[in-house]
Amino acid sequence: MGRIAVGDTIPDGTLSYADEAHQVVNVSVHSIAAGKQVILVGVPGAFTPGCSLKHVPGFIEKAEELKSKGISEIFVLSVNDPYVMKGWAKSYPENKHLKFLSDSSAAYIKSLGLELDVSDKGYGTRSERFALLLDDLQVKVANVETGGQLKVSTAEDMLKAL
Repeated sequence: MGRIAVGDTIPDGTLSYADEAHQVVNVSVHSIAAGKQVILVGVPGAFTPGCSLKHVPGFIEKAEELKSKGISEIFVLSVNDPYVMKGWAKSYPENKHLKFLSDSSAAYIKSLGLELDVSDKGYGTRSERFALLLDDLQVKVANVETGGQLKVSTAEDMLKAL
């Protein structure tokens, strides 16, 4: 399969998070996205400047507005381990709606065709920066950034699409 596109059914896969007891919990993408409208936000790395200072805060700020337009869940996905994602989530005390999920081996990102090879910088395989709007597992909007930019995958872009 190539890159995920509008009209595609999102593939199933396993993502994870660390719960309050520091146990890793695995979740199926289909189990968390079936039957509802969700936004899947992919970022190259937790705690990185573009992701931490602009991309994720925009979704935190606009989460209630997105929910008022029918979005059930907003998931932030990165190729980091579940404990890093938990720590990153805790760095946003104002967050009430975003859920941070780990794809630590990049297996799911690869199944979407959205992997980013940054081995030349010593980071290995990461995720492209993107925002997908899903409606009952169908891709309705697929906004993927190029060259590390933040021009099409913002919360404002998702609001315009609803």
